Amino acid sequence: MKTELNLKKKVATKVREKAIKRAETRIMLAGKTPTDFNEAQLEVLVKEEEDKIFNSYKEKGLLVLASLLGLSLWS
Repeated sequence: MKTELNLKKKVATKVREKAIKRAETRIMLAGKTPTDFNEAQLEVLVKEEEDKIFNSYKEKGLLVLASLLGLSLWS
């Protein structure tokens, strides 16, 4: 069980890091800098990116499961 918790922490940390990078990119594309936002606004941006990443993983997981079961979503 301890290994499972460590794995969850590692995944959460990696997703958080990726979300921060994506949020930074969003901010730059908007022509702003992180200092233009307060801490709460930055946290919202990062949380939105985390949600997108997790949803992407879930979708990919369902597609992999379907392919393993021999199901086709396109027919």
